[in-house]
Order: sequence, then structure tokens, then C-alpha cells
Amino acid sequence: MSDDDIEWYYCLKHGTAEQGAGCRALDRLGPYPTKAAAEHALETAAEHTREEDAADERWENG
Repeated sequence: MSDDDIEWYYCLKHGTAEQGAGCRALDRLGPYPTKAAAEHALETAAEHTREEDAADERWENG
């Protein structure tokens, strides 16, 4: 397996993207296919939260 095949994670503790084994799973988001995607993990998570909140609101209000 090459380095390009190892998935990336965003470490919440250190605020950095890390590849492969790193900090404990509780402190990480991912996996992501690229370093760039991992670096934008917080923005991606926030967008998913907004989308799910909107879906919940639509469901609750019929």
C-alpha cells in the first residue's frame, strides 16, 4: 500500500490533518480520501449539520 492509499483524518486535538495511524479515534474525524478534504473536515461537518437541521425542520413542520 502506498502513502496515497492511506486515508486521511482531521485531528480535533491538534487541529491538523494526519495520515494513517495517529491520535486516538475519539479525537479524529474521517476518514477522508485526501489531505485537502481532511483539512476542511470542520467545514464539511458544519455543512452536514446545517443540511440535517434543515431536513429535521422540514419533517417537523410537515
